[in-house]
Amino acid sequence: MNENDEASQNGANASGTVHRPERWQEPAQPAGPPRLVASQPRPAPMVAFDRSELNEILKIYGRMVAAGEWRDYAIDHLKDRAVFSVFRRSSEVPLYRIEKDPALARRQGAYSIVAQTGMILKRGPDLAKVLRAIDKSLKIVSG
Repeated sequence: MNENDEASQNGANASGTVHRPERWQEPAQPAGPPRLVASQPRPAPMVAFDRSELNEILKIYGRMVAAGEWRDYAIDHLKDRAVFSVFRRSSEVPLYRIEKDPALARRQGAYSIVAQTGMILKRGPDLAKVLRAIDKSLKIVSG
């Protein structure tokens, strides 16, 4: 073995300088399950309508579309609330906003219907009862 072979095995080149890799290499991780780091924040949960709530809303929406009163809708899932907006025309502001705000569940009820003007038409803990404020289906009137 000559000097060049010994130098290359020790990480040095022929001129005697030590060769260092240009990239920094990660140290080897110990085997085993990954460790959780406390500094990583959890993503904030997003408020959304569940399947039964959407079924209630879409049942009324379908009737109103068939009657020709509503034409479009939008669903927004925000950090603090979920909003189902109903439009007469898609270029306008919403006629009604059906909102789910879990922060209000113990006080006024999680569900509310907000009119185009911003006035709250109905609020409560039961979505079906709240939706009756905008449901214009045929009703039996006893006289």
